[in-house]
Amino acid sequence: MLHTSDWHLGRSFHREGMLEHQRVFLDHLLDVVETREVDLVLVSGDVYDRALPSVDAVRLADDAFARLAASRARVVVTSGNHDSALRLGFGSRLIDAAGVHIRTDASTVGTPVELADEHGPVLVYGLPYLDPDALRVPWDLERRSHEAAVAEAMRRVRADLAQRPDGSRSVVLAHAFVAGCAPSDSERDISVGGVSMVSSSLFDGIDYTALGHLHGAQQLSATVRYSGSPLAYSFSEAGHVKGSWLIELGSAGVSDSEFVPAPVPRPLARLRGSLDELLGDPDLSVHEGSWVQATLTDAVRPLRAMDRLRERFPHTLVLAFAPEGAPLPGTPRLPTAGLGDHEIALAFVEELRGAPATADESVLLREACEASRDDPADALVSSGADA
Repeated sequence: MLHTSDWHLGRSFHREGMLEHQRVFLDHLLDVVETREVDLVLVSGDVYDRALPSVDAVRLADDAFARLAASRARVVVTSGNHDSALRLGFGSRLIDAAGVHIRTDASTVGTPVELADEHGPVLVYGLPYLDPDALRVPWDLERRSHEAAVAEAMRRVRADLAQRPDGSRSVVLAHAFVAGCAPSDSERDISVGGVSMVSSSLFDGIDYTALGHLHGAQQLSATVRYSGSPLAYSFSEAGHVKGSWLIELGSAGVSDSEFVPAPVPRPLARLRGSLDELLGDPDLSVHEGSWVQATLTDAVRPLRAMDRLRERFPHTLVLAFAPEGAPLPGTPRLPTAGLGDHEIALAFVEELRGAPATADESVLLREACEASRDDPADALVSSGADA
C-alpha cells in the first residue's frame, strides 16, 4: 500500500504557483506505483486546496486519477476539510468501476472497498472529513466534537468488521487531528468549540490507519501514521522530509514499512542575521536557489532590503525584522499627543526603522499628509454634511 494525503492541488506558496511542482510529485507517485509494484494507493483527504478548485487544479486531479486508474493499483480516496465532498464525490459510483474509489459521504463509512490477496480479504474503510456540526443530529452524537464524530464512524466500521470472516484485515483512511502529533502553520484549523483533537485509541485493532490533515509525516505507532503533504506549504515545514509511506500488509497486519521521499522542486530556507551577513556569508550559497524566509537583525532597518536580498537570493518570499536591542513587545510607544500628522508619521518611521526619515522622505510624508486632507471625496462628504 502507498499512503499519501494532503495534495492541496491549486495551492500557492506565498503567491508562488505550485501546480507544476504538484505535477512533479504526481509523476513521482505514479513511478513509485509501477517500480515498487504497489497494489493499493490510499489518499487520505485534501485532494484540493479549496472547495471550489481552479480549472487547472481540477484538470491536474483528473489526469492523476486517470493515470492511477490505468496503473496496476487500486485507489481509495477520501475528502478532507479543504475539499467539497459533493464536488470531489461527483460521479464516484461510475468511477468505482475504473478501480478508483472516492469516498466523500459520511453515511458510507461502514461500507468498505473489498479487496483480497493471497492471505484473504482486505477491507478498506474510507472516512471523509467528519464535520461534527453536520453530523450531530443525523448521527445523534452525544457531544459536539470531532472525537464524538470519529468515534461513531469507527463504531460503524467495527460493526461491519464483526460480520466479516475471521482473518479479514482492515485499513482505515481518516482525515483528523490525532492527539500526540505536531501541527505546522499551513493546516486549516478544524476545531469546534475549541476542540479539534481525537484520540489515537479510536483506531485500536485496525491493521493500518492512513491519516491525513497534518502536513508533517509522523507515526503514532506502526499501524497509525500521517503521510504528511507531498510539498511544503509553509516555512514552518522547512525541516520536513516530504513523501509517502510504503506499507506491506501481511497475513497478520503490517509486516514492513518504508518512507519514500518525494522530489523537492525547490528547498526552503529560514535565514537570520544582518543584511551584510546574509549577503556576504559564503556558507549561505547553498540557499541561493531556495525559497527564503529572511529575518534581519540590523539595529537600523536597511533601505531596499528585499531588493538587495533578491540579488543573491532571487526566491526570497518573506522578509521580517527583529533588530538586536529593539524594545520588547509592550514597551510604551512614542507619545503622539499634541503632534501634527506629519510629526506623527516621522515619529512612526523613526520608531519602526530605528533611524530618522531622510529629508526627501520627510517631504514625501508631508505631501502625503496634505493630500489626505485635501481628498476631493472628503470635501464632498463634508459639503454634503453641511447641506
